[in-house]
Amino acid sequence: MIRLTDFLFSILLLLILSPILILVFILCYFDLKSPIFIQQRVGINLKIFSLYKFRTMNLETPNIPSHKVDEIQVTKIGALLRRSKLDELPQLINVFKGDMSLVGPRPSLPNQKEVIEERKKLGVLNFKPGITGLSQINGLDMSKPKLLAENDYMMMQKMSFLLYLKVIFLTLIGKGKGDRVKKSKKLDSD
Repeated sequence: MIRLTDFLFSILLLLILSPILILVFILCYFDLKSPIFIQQRVGINLKIFSLYKFRTMNLETPNIPSHKVDEIQVTKIGALLRRSKLDELPQLINVFKGDMSLVGPRPSLPNQKEVIEERKKLGVLNFKPGITGLSQINGLDMSKPKLLAENDYMMMQKMSFLLYLKVIFLTLIGKGKGDRVKKSKKLDSD
């Protein structure tokens, strides 16, 4: 039921949001000349897949988790996209392809060994990753691997169609939070 809903919602959202997708693509193109960011992520049963996002950081930014990246790497347009969650829209393609669900544990990078190990212990990796989930709604990011894995596990154990719809609704009204970048240390101008 959820896979069918993911598939139908992803098609519907890609069609409805296509003008926004095109506009954001153009803005990102003029900002960095490379609007789409493709990154390897860990999916269900440790299967690696290519995750699509709009690029929000400078091209030289290292391939590390967002919470370890300094905020000065985020472009002005990128900051707006991250706040509004518009940078996540290309992941609808991942949902359409079946790599992801709309709701599930956020997929980690292959080098986030602590997150992977904590999720492995609890069986969280037996579930398809999602664009959003209860961890994001609760403000948890991947900087707390054990707490994240426990929260993801509880969500997946309680997953129902009603919870799925509730998480999507809460995300749409602005409750979802992604990984935050590190605040830059301001230099004194004295």
